[in-house]
Amino acid sequence: MEVIKLTLKELTMRKNVFPLIILRLHPVVMIIGFFAFLFSFSTNMLSQSEKNDTKIMWHIKGIHPDGNFIDIKAIDQNGNIFDVKAIQNSDQSTVMDIKALIDGNEIPIKMLVSSDKYAPVKGIMDDGVLLDIKAITAQGDKMDVKGVGRSGNVIDIKVINKEGMFYGVKAISPEGHLNDVKGIKMFNKEVEMKINGVEVYAHVKALSQVGCTGDNFIWHIVAIHPEGRTISVQAIDKDGNTFPVKAIKSTKQRSLIDVKVYVDGGNQLPIKILVSDDKYAPVKAIAEDGSIYDIKAITTEGVKLDIKGVSRSGNIINIKAISKNGDFYGVKAISPEGDLNDVKGIKMLSTQVEYKLNNVEVEAHVKALPQMK
Repeated sequence: MEVIKLTLKELTMRKNVFPLIILRLHPVVMIIGFFAFLFSFSTNMLSQSEKNDTKIMWHIKGIHPDGNFIDIKAIDQNGNIFDVKAIQNSDQSTVMDIKALIDGNEIPIKMLVSSDKYAPVKGIMDDGVLLDIKAITAQGDKMDVKGVGRSGNVIDIKVINKEGMFYGVKAISPEGHLNDVKGIKMFNKEVEMKINGVEVYAHVKALSQVGCTGDNFIWHIVAIHPEGRTISVQAIDKDGNTFPVKAIKSTKQRSLIDVKVYVDGGNQLPIKILVSDDKYAPVKAIAEDGSIYDIKAITTEGVKLDIKGVSRSGNIINIKAISKNGDFYGVKAISPEGDLNDVKGIKMLSTQVEYKLNNVEVEAHVKALPQMK
């Protein structure tokens, strides 16, 4: 797909650009746009059997290049801060509404008509009063969330830091699945619609990820807490020293990415699932001399959580961080741009022992794969 990115101001001035974009639009994006059309106008086309009475709230986060999440919040004129969520109210998560939650009410979030370089993203109250949408760091610093460029009928939404760098904006499910947060236009005109007297440029939705947006070859490995925060995954040697665990994308493909430990001197150690009679299979790094490094998720308070293979489906072994009370947290690879893969064990053989590595019996390889929903 040929991507055309222009500022919203440039698009307003160039009346003939929309037909050109539509002609170059990838069919996948057109399909997503069609689904967005259906859900944006809330036409009740689902049968009762297809509806989900339980809403699943996905967290909305900015993705810092170091792999940490940044809260996205709505802020009213008095400085009060409210949650922003993607709302999954059916069995599909391909296109989801994004709302600010205030006193049990769901406030729509839209991209507004503006002559600014970047399009403002705001919540719109029933009386037309606007809510700011900001990324808020753990230190309390606030960063803008804006529409920054357009490709066809999809508008990229980014966090913009103080230096002007863009961070991806994503929706994260309690299980750690990830969708992109995008603006969507349905019509070839600047004003998409009016809500409570406010001119809307585009809808804001959480869409299933398509493709890989970046060329960075080092992806961060993290566990994802159900509350939407990341937990660093690290290797620990017998002396208690810790080392970073990374996924290494050495080619343009993201279908199968190696997961390694970086040790002193830039050396990389493979991570494997080991043969064991334990209830959950140990996930370990193996040095050239056969010594074993533990793989742990380490919280900001220093609590260490086991990383284990907990179940199997065919030749895929699910890898999870295990909390002190036995809850499972997903383990993911996150690129600096916010792309996300699942970390899984993979078996190539039907035998329990896949092979021996430096005299250690290996049950499965550990790789980062595209998300499995």
